[in-house]
Amino acid sequence: MLIFDAHLDLSLNAIEWNRDLRKTARGVREAEFGKTDLQGRGNGTVTFPEMRRGGVGVCVATQLAGCMKPAAPVGSWESPHQAWAMTQAQLAWYRAMEDEGELRQILSSTSLAKHLKEWEIDSLNTPIGYILSLEGADSLIDISYLERAYNYGLRAIGLSHFGAGRYALGHDCNGPLSEAGKELLKELSKLEMILDITHLSEPSFWQVIDTFEGPIWASHHNCRALVNDPRQLSNEQIEALIQRGAIIGSAFDAWMLTPDWVRGESTPEKTNVRISNVVDHIDHVCQIAGNSKHSGIGTDLDGGFGTEQSPADLNSIADVTSVATILLDRGYSESDVNSIMHGNFVRFAIESLPSQ
Repeated sequence: MLIFDAHLDLSLNAIEWNRDLRKTARGVREAEFGKTDLQGRGNGTVTFPEMRRGGVGVCVATQLAGCMKPAAPVGSWESPHQAWAMTQAQLAWYRAMEDEGELRQILSSTSLAKHLKEWEIDSLNTPIGYILSLEGADSLIDISYLERAYNYGLRAIGLSHFGAGRYALGHDCNGPLSEAGKELLKELSKLEMILDITHLSEPSFWQVIDTFEGPIWASHHNCRALVNDPRQLSNEQIEALIQRGAIIGSAFDAWMLTPDWVRGESTPEKTNVRISNVVDHIDHVCQIAGNSKHSGIGTDLDGGFGTEQSPADLNSIADVTSVATILLDRGYSESDVNSIMHGNFVRFAIESLPSQ
């Protein structure tokens, strides 16, 4: 079955983590044996062969260069200019993978439809399609840089990540959009780009809902009713997103899946967090909606973690296919499962991307 994964930090893994994603997951792990510089070393789950094996034929792939110091966490960039330069290095890697025939950038609804037809005919030899998204807007030196990014193919953007960003506050903060953030929303509307509300502080979220009229999705989010944390969506936020026609991609980060997870202490095996926990969150969204039209997959696998912080029954991204089996076992129809695994995000992208 085709899978549309709405959030993968592919270029971050390639450039900052120095991973060759053309290898198998085992090959990447072997190359990192003994390294301890970053969480998740030796535990990677996402490579092109694993994506193909699992049927991930299209994804939303990010550029990511962190928030600005001093308000953001350690590891952030000292200036927007440095952060912009990192996003351009990441862009160069995407271009190199296109040259290799590994990836294909999706720029329009027409190119997405064409790609899906080719994937259906020959998934072994068709490049993996990707829609380019910017996770956190702080790398935009000023608002004019958004149009620059659009011209090289950026089609979606999240305003914040962690901390107090230049345009919006992250989920770990509490407050509204900055004045620059309000202006950036206007530019997003002008360019008719997709807004990703993931990582927004709650006041910023509601401000966006009230003032932005363009397409909105939540690329990698789970439910606060099941795991109580500001990073998760409340039922009220889920209802508001449904009213806006948004799709919510469920994430595979273990701490977001079970209330029993203690950061720095828990392991997937001890906590018994499994892919079925992801389905719990998918089902919660479906129950609020009264249908399956607003749920999807946004794994965030290898987004700063690996198997040590993923469901215990997941060895690589190829195992995301088991979501479909679990949904069928819970009584979801084949049509519902197809919608959740790819159909909802495909429909949304075709409606929201430029036609040509």
